[in-house]
Amino acid sequence: MTKPRLGAHIPWAQVATCLAPALELGLAPEIAIKGPELDVIDEQAILQTAEVLAQAGVRPRVHAPFFDLNPGALDPLIRQATGQRLEQTLRVASLMHADLMIIHPGVDKWRYPRLEQAWLDLALEFFPPLVERAGQSDCRLAIENIYEESPDTLVQLVDGIDSDFFGHCFDAGHWHLFGRRPMDEWLRSVSSRLFHLHLHDNHGRADEHLPVGDGTIDFSPLQKYLRKIPVAPSITLEARSLDHLQRSLLEVNRLFA
Repeated sequence: MTKPRLGAHIPWAQVATCLAPALELGLAPEIAIKGPELDVIDEQAILQTAEVLAQAGVRPRVHAPFFDLNPGALDPLIRQATGQRLEQTLRVASLMHADLMIIHPGVDKWRYPRLEQAWLDLALEFFPPLVERAGQSDCRLAIENIYEESPDTLVQLVDGIDSDFFGHCFDAGHWHLFGRRPMDEWLRSVSSRLFHLHLHDNHGRADEHLPVGDGTIDFSPLQKYLRKIPVAPSITLEARSLDHLQRSLLEVNRLFA
Protein backbone atom coordinates (compact mmCIF):
# COMPACT_ATOMS: atom_id res chain seq x y z
CA MET A 1 0.00 0.00 0.00
CA THR A 2 1.20 3.49 -0.81
CA LYS A 3 1.15 5.92 2.09
CA PRO A 4 -2.21 7.76 2.22
CA ARG A 5 -2.09 11.45 1.29
CA LEU A 6 -3.32 13.14 4.46
CA GLY A 7 -5.23 16.39 4.58
CA ALA A 8 -7.07 18.76 6.91
CA HIS A 9 -10.57 20.22 6.75
CA ILE A 10 -10.45 24.03 6.54
CA PRO A 11 -13.51 26.27 6.09
CA TRP A 12 -12.93 28.97 3.47
CA ALA A 13 -13.53 31.64 6.13
CA GLN A 14 -10.59 30.24 8.13
CA VAL A 15 -8.06 29.81 5.32
CA ALA A 16 -6.12 32.92 6.37
CA THR A 17 -5.47 31.52 9.86
CA CYS A 18 -5.52 27.74 9.35
CA LEU A 19 -3.81 27.11 6.02
CA ALA A 20 -0.25 27.71 7.20
CA PRO A 21 -0.52 25.42 10.28
CA ALA A 22 -1.96 22.65 8.12
CA LEU A 23 0.84 22.97 5.58
CA GLU A 24 3.42 22.97 8.40
CA LEU A 25 1.99 19.62 9.50
CA GLY A 26 2.44 18.31 5.95
CA LEU A 27 -1.31 18.19 5.31
CA ALA A 28 -3.16 19.08 2.13
CA PRO A 29 -6.12 21.39 2.82
CA GLU A 30 -9.68 20.37 2.06
CA ILE A 31 -11.30 23.77 1.73
CA ALA A 32 -15.02 23.79 2.55
CA ILE A 33 -17.11 26.50 0.91
CA LYS A 34 -20.63 27.57 1.91
CA GLY A 35 -23.17 28.39 -0.76
CA PRO A 36 -23.59 32.13 -0.03
CA GLU A 37 -19.80 32.56 0.03
CA LEU A 38 -19.72 31.72 -3.66
CA ASP A 39 -21.65 34.90 -4.49
CA VAL A 40 -19.17 37.21 -2.74
CA ILE A 41 -15.91 35.28 -2.85
CA ASP A 42 -12.89 37.37 -3.83
CA GLU A 43 -11.23 35.84 -6.88
CA GLN A 44 -7.96 37.53 -5.97
CA ALA A 45 -8.03 35.76 -2.61
CA ILE A 46 -8.58 32.46 -4.42
CA LEU A 47 -5.60 33.10 -6.67
CA GLN A 48 -3.42 34.12 -3.71
CA THR A 49 -4.37 30.89 -1.94
CA ALA A 50 -3.58 28.97 -5.10
CA GLU A 51 -0.13 30.58 -5.22
CA VAL A 52 0.61 29.63 -1.60
CA LEU A 53 -0.42 26.04 -2.35
CA ALA A 54 1.62 25.93 -5.55
CA GLN A 55 4.72 27.15 -3.70
CA ALA A 56 4.16 24.37 -1.16
CA GLY A 57 3.76 21.81 -3.96
CA VAL A 58 0.26 20.91 -2.77
CA ARG A 59 -2.96 20.40 -4.71
CA PRO A 60 -5.91 21.03 -2.38
CA ARG A 61 -9.31 19.39 -2.16
CA VAL A 62 -12.52 21.40 -2.15
CA HIS A 63 -15.72 20.51 -0.31
CA ALA A 64 -18.81 21.79 -2.08
CA PRO A 65 -21.69 23.46 -0.20
CA PHE A 66 -24.53 21.14 0.73
CA PHE A 67 -27.19 22.88 2.84
CA ASP A 68 -30.53 22.85 0.92
CA LEU A 69 -28.86 21.33 -2.17
CA ASN A 70 -29.68 18.03 -3.84
CA PRO A 71 -28.47 16.76 -7.26
CA GLY A 72 -31.36 14.26 -7.43
CA ALA A 73 -34.08 16.55 -6.08
CA LEU A 74 -37.58 15.88 -7.38
CA ASP A 75 -38.14 19.64 -7.72
CA PRO A 76 -36.34 20.88 -10.87
CA LEU A 77 -35.70 24.29 -9.32
CA ILE A 78 -33.72 22.65 -6.50
CA ARG A 79 -31.68 20.71 -9.06
CA GLN A 80 -31.08 23.96 -10.95
CA ALA A 81 -29.84 25.73 -7.81
CA THR A 82 -27.68 22.73 -6.96
CA GLY A 83 -26.17 22.78 -10.44
CA GLN A 84 -25.38 26.48 -10.15
CA ARG A 85 -23.65 26.05 -6.79
CA LEU A 86 -21.63 23.04 -7.91
CA GLU A 87 -20.57 24.80 -11.12
CA GLN A 88 -19.44 27.79 -9.05
CA THR A 89 -17.53 25.51 -6.70
CA LEU A 90 -15.87 23.65 -9.55
CA ARG A 91 -14.65 26.97 -10.94
CA VAL A 92 -13.08 27.79 -7.56
CA ALA A 93 -11.57 24.29 -7.46
CA SER A 94 -10.13 24.82 -10.93
CA LEU A 95 -8.58 28.18 -9.98
CA MET A 96 -6.96 26.50 -6.97
CA HIS A 97 -5.80 23.53 -9.08
CA ALA A 98 -7.68 21.19 -6.73
CA ASP A 99 -7.47 17.50 -7.51
CA LEU A 100 -10.75 16.53 -5.80
CA MET A 101 -14.15 18.05 -5.06
CA ILE A 102 -16.42 16.37 -2.50
CA ILE A 103 -20.21 16.49 -2.90
CA HIS A 104 -23.05 15.48 -0.58
CA PRO A 105 -25.86 13.45 -2.21
CA GLY A 106 -28.72 15.06 -0.27
CA VAL A 107 -30.94 11.97 -0.12
CA ASP A 108 -32.30 10.04 2.86
CA LYS A 109 -35.05 7.51 3.39
CA TRP A 110 -37.20 9.86 5.49
CA ARG A 111 -37.54 12.62 2.91
CA TYR A 112 -37.55 10.14 0.01
CA PRO A 113 -39.67 7.21 1.26
CA ARG A 114 -39.55 4.49 -1.40
CA LEU A 115 -38.29 7.13 -3.85
CA GLU A 116 -34.62 6.16 -3.97
CA GLN A 117 -34.94 5.06 -7.59
CA ALA A 118 -36.57 8.34 -8.59
CA TRP A 119 -33.73 10.23 -6.90
CA LEU A 120 -31.15 7.99 -8.58
CA ASP A 121 -32.64 8.46 -12.07
CA LEU A 122 -32.52 12.24 -11.68
CA ALA A 123 -28.99 12.20 -10.24
CA LEU A 124 -27.83 10.07 -13.19
CA GLU A 125 -29.12 12.81 -15.49
CA PHE A 126 -27.63 15.59 -13.37
CA PHE A 127 -24.00 14.56 -13.05
CA PRO A 128 -22.60 13.82 -16.55
CA PRO A 129 -22.16 17.49 -17.63
CA LEU A 130 -20.51 18.33 -14.30
CA VAL A 131 -18.25 15.28 -14.53
CA GLU A 132 -17.21 16.29 -18.04
CA ARG A 133 -16.23 19.77 -16.86
CA ALA A 134 -14.43 18.29 -13.88
CA GLY A 135 -12.38 16.16 -16.26
CA GLN A 136 -11.44 19.27 -18.23
CA SER A 137 -10.14 20.77 -14.95
CA ASP A 138 -8.38 17.53 -13.93
CA CYS A 139 -10.43 17.57 -10.73
CA ARG A 140 -12.19 14.37 -9.70
CA LEU A 141 -15.60 14.43 -8.01
CA ALA A 142 -16.39 12.25 -4.99
CA ILE A 143 -19.88 11.59 -3.61
CA GLU A 144 -19.91 11.28 0.19
CA ASN A 145 -22.09 8.98 2.27
CA ILE A 146 -24.23 10.92 4.75
CA TYR A 147 -27.54 9.35 5.86
CA GLU A 148 -27.27 6.18 3.79
CA GLU A 149 -27.85 2.90 5.65
CA SER A 150 -26.18 1.00 2.80
CA PRO A 151 -23.89 2.06 -0.04
CA ASP A 152 -26.16 0.57 -2.70
CA THR A 153 -27.70 3.76 -4.14
CA LEU A 154 -24.37 5.59 -4.27
CA VAL A 155 -22.71 2.55 -5.85
CA GLN A 156 -25.42 2.50 -8.53
CA LEU A 157 -24.84 6.22 -9.12
CA VAL A 158 -21.06 5.93 -9.45
CA ASP A 159 -21.28 2.79 -11.57
CA GLY A 160 -23.95 4.40 -13.76
CA ILE A 161 -21.83 7.50 -14.42
CA ASP A 162 -18.85 5.19 -15.09
CA SER A 163 -16.10 7.80 -15.21
CA ASP A 164 -12.60 7.94 -13.80
CA PHE A 165 -13.52 11.43 -12.60
CA PHE A 166 -16.46 10.34 -10.43
CA GLY A 167 -16.16 8.15 -7.37
CA HIS A 168 -16.78 7.70 -3.66
CA CYS A 169 -15.79 9.50 -0.47
CA PHE A 170 -16.24 7.21 2.54
CA ASP A 171 -16.99 9.16 5.71
CA ALA A 172 -16.33 6.97 8.74
CA GLY A 173 -18.22 9.22 11.16
CA HIS A 174 -21.38 9.24 9.04
CA TRP A 175 -21.13 5.49 8.55
CA HIS A 176 -20.97 5.00 12.32
CA LEU A 177 -24.13 7.08 12.80
CA PHE A 178 -26.29 5.84 9.94
CA GLY A 179 -24.71 2.80 8.28
CA ARG A 180 -26.31 -0.60 8.72
CA ARG A 181 -23.63 -2.57 6.87
CA PRO A 182 -20.31 -3.61 8.44
CA MET A 183 -17.46 -1.26 7.56
CA ASP A 184 -15.50 -3.93 5.71
CA GLU A 185 -18.53 -4.78 3.55
CA TRP A 186 -19.14 -1.10 2.80
CA LEU A 187 -15.53 -0.59 1.79
CA ARG A 188 -15.64 -3.59 -0.53
CA SER A 189 -18.78 -2.22 -2.16
CA VAL A 190 -17.16 1.11 -3.03
CA SER A 191 -13.61 -0.13 -3.58
CA SER A 192 -13.61 0.04 -7.39
CA ARG A 193 -13.76 3.86 -7.24
CA LEU A 194 -12.94 4.84 -3.66
CA PHE A 195 -11.19 8.18 -4.12
CA HIS A 196 -11.20 9.66 -0.65
CA LEU A 197 -11.78 9.14 3.08
CA HIS A 198 -13.11 11.47 5.76
CA LEU A 199 -11.86 10.44 9.19
CA HIS A 200 -13.29 11.67 12.49
CA ASP A 201 -14.89 9.95 15.48
CA ASN A 202 -18.12 9.95 17.48
CA HIS A 203 -20.07 7.86 19.99
CA GLY A 204 -22.78 6.78 17.55
CA ARG A 205 -25.33 9.36 18.72
CA ALA A 206 -24.30 12.67 17.11
CA ASP A 207 -21.90 13.93 14.43
CA GLU A 208 -19.39 15.07 17.04
CA HIS A 209 -16.32 15.25 14.77
CA LEU A 210 -14.03 14.10 17.58
CA PRO A 211 -10.36 13.29 17.06
CA VAL A 212 -9.80 9.78 15.73
CA GLY A 213 -9.63 7.47 18.73
CA ASP A 214 -11.80 9.64 21.03
CA GLY A 215 -15.10 7.98 20.09
CA THR A 216 -16.36 4.43 19.62
CA ILE A 217 -15.53 3.79 15.95
CA ASP A 218 -13.52 0.63 15.37
CA PHE A 219 -11.12 1.62 12.60
CA SER A 220 -9.50 -1.82 12.37
CA PRO A 221 -11.53 -2.86 9.26
CA LEU A 222 -10.26 0.27 7.49
CA GLN A 223 -6.74 -0.46 8.69
CA LYS A 224 -6.94 -3.99 7.24
CA TYR A 225 -8.51 -2.75 4.02
CA LEU A 226 -5.82 -0.17 3.38
CA ARG A 227 -3.08 -2.73 3.95
CA LYS A 228 -4.53 -4.93 1.19
CA ILE A 229 -4.81 -2.38 -1.61
CA PRO A 230 -1.90 -1.15 -3.74
CA VAL A 231 -2.88 2.54 -3.84
CA ALA A 232 -4.55 4.15 -0.86
CA PRO A 233 -7.25 6.80 -1.25
CA SER A 234 -6.48 10.28 -0.02
CA ILE A 235 -7.62 11.14 3.51
CA THR A 236 -8.96 14.28 5.14
CA LEU A 237 -8.98 14.58 8.92
CA GLU A 238 -12.17 16.44 9.74
CA ALA A 239 -11.20 18.15 12.99
CA ARG A 240 -12.69 21.29 14.52
CA SER A 241 -9.57 22.70 16.16
CA LEU A 242 -5.81 22.58 15.72
CA ASP A 243 -5.49 20.51 18.90
CA HIS A 244 -8.01 17.96 17.63
CA LEU A 245 -6.28 17.90 14.25
CA GLN A 246 -2.90 17.15 15.84
CA ARG A 247 -4.41 14.40 17.99
CA SER A 248 -6.11 12.83 14.97
CA LEU A 249 -2.89 13.01 13.01
CA LEU A 250 -0.98 11.14 15.72
CA GLU A 251 -3.60 8.41 15.91
CA VAL A 252 -3.96 8.04 12.14
CA ASN A 253 -0.19 7.78 11.72
CA ARG A 254 -0.20 5.08 14.38
CA LEU A 255 -3.09 3.19 12.78
CA PHE A 256 -1.85 3.35 9.22
CA ALA A 257 1.91 3.27 9.72
